[in-house]
Amino acid sequence: MNLSVKFAALLISVFIAAPALAQDKASEPKPTVSFKNRAIEATIIVDDTLKANPGFYDNLLAEGRREMTKRRAEADAAYKDDAANFDGRRYSFDRKYTGRSVAGRFVSVLRADYYNTLGAHPNREYNTILWDLEAKKRIGIRPLFKETADNGPALTTIAKAIRDGLVAEKKTRETDKPNDPDLDTIKPKLLELAPLLLAPSTEAKKSSGLIVYFSPYMVGSYAEGDYTIFVPWTAFKDHLSPEGAAVFGGDRPPGDDKSD
Repeated sequence: MNLSVKFAALLISVFIAAPALAQDKASEPKPTVSFKNRAIEATIIVDDTLKANPGFYDNLLAEGRREMTKRRAEADAAYKDDAANFDGRRYSFDRKYTGRSVAGRFVSVLRADYYNTLGAHPNREYNTILWDLEAKKRIGIRPLFKETADNGPALTTIAKAIRDGLVAEKKTRETDKPNDPDLDTIKPKLLELAPLLLAPSTEAKKSSGLIVYFSPYMVGSYAEGDYTIFVPWTAFKDHLSPEGAAVFGGDRPPGDDKSD
């Protein structure tokens, strides 16, 4: 995507993604786990590349199974309450874990959920997971920065970069409006920024920056769909801890946005 000179100066690159998820199951890999009854059809897919990290793979699969059990219970309860509403249809739930990068000792995974409860339209949700290969546990991005205090220098810088990227993208879609209230959701608070993922890099075992995922409704109407924003590491390099400085480097590989 070509940004205007004004926004290129901000070093923000914006990439659009429209994950197929359940819409194009023929192109999906074989489900790792699947279930189907009169009320729901559900699948869990864990990227085969993650099998190289058995502890992590097992952790993701266990989480996926728990969510499937929860969704099944909800569907069964709804069917029991009002079977006529189903009218031969089923709820659907699909979760996919995709390995996106390995930077230093950290593995980044995108978790994409698709679910349909027979309402006006199906929904999508995204989350990201960062796994520490040495500690063998999930962690956040805090160790990569000198500080991550709410409204502090690092998060203020990142939040501004995300907002600038969204403004640029909304202009290309002609959905921008003055003082867009949807952008007010982007606050310099770690738990309110949206899911953050370490982007792959042209430099081996490095990350080129942060990919930020917004599901429908998060920063616009449902019709606007998803927004996926890339913030290059150079935009926040001054706030990196020594560990973060060792993790980030290089550029985002050409075409990587197609994997979002």
